[in-house]
Amino acid sequence: MPAAAPAPSQDVKRKAAREVIDILHEIATLLNTRLDRQQLSYCVSLIENGANPEALANVIRQLREEYAVEYVSGEDVGAR
Repeated sequence: MPAAAPAPSQDVKRKAAREVIDILHEIATLLNTRLDRQQLSYCVSLIENGANPEALANVIRQLREEYAVEYVSGEDVGAR
């Protein structure tokens, strides 16, 4: 009976996750999503935990629309 392969170390897992985010960021940049690496990381985490990707995209669009309206109207968004 073959021996079980050792589990990857935390460092290996972190490096792999960072590489995935880097690749996703490159794709997001090409698609002009205006999401940074941290935002993409949050989105991936939400999706991995069961969030509907389409619903998440809709929420991001709605937040951007709301933010743009507040910014144009001169409200201080940071004061909330």
